[in-house]
Amino acid sequence: METWPSRTAKQGSAELEKLGKDLRAAFIDIAHLQPRVTINDRVYMEQTTPVGELVVLSRRIEVEHELLHTWAGSSKRIKLHGTFIAKAGFDLQQNLSVDIRPNEIIVRLPHAQILGVEQEQVDVLAFENGLWNRISGQDLQAELSSLPQLAWKKATATGLPAEAERSLQRQLEERIHPPQPLHLIFGNGEKHEP
Repeated sequence: METWPSRTAKQGSAELEKLGKDLRAAFIDIAHLQPRVTINDRVYMEQTTPVGELVVLSRRIEVEHELLHTWAGSSKRIKLHGTFIAKAGFDLQQNLSVDIRPNEIIVRLPHAQILGVEQEQVDVLAFENGLWNRISGQDLQAELSSLPQLAWKKATATGLPAEAERSLQRQLEERIHPPQPLHLIFGNGEKHEP
């Protein structure tokens, strides 16, 4: 004989399990990975990680750098302009878990970060030798190698990692439409809500 409380508990558990499957499917669609899912402190699915990083956003970054050096009245000048694609997202070598409770869903993952910058193009805007102060291959190499570092710093300064965290929150909410609040907890335990 089935009682009303047991039937209600079974229906509640079934709904939470369905929500767990929906969340798992959303992570598989977005990130091609399966997070660890717990429902009411019981492990429902273990984490599998076929990829090491999840890129959520990419942005075109443009930087310029100039070398101007004068020695004994002779000046050399190099000015470069670089175009890079900066990618922000999550390092999935760290822990990713989903905890589904009747009153909330908690997703724990590392903070977003700049995962890489890829050079698209470099333009030489100025390449001027002095009479006896010539541009060396080492000068040019030093200037070229500084461009990716500048692009990395600029991507971080423009808030690309924080934007990646907000983007993941939006993507999850658009895909699963949970009845209870969805909280993303990044790295240090801060809750991010819509």
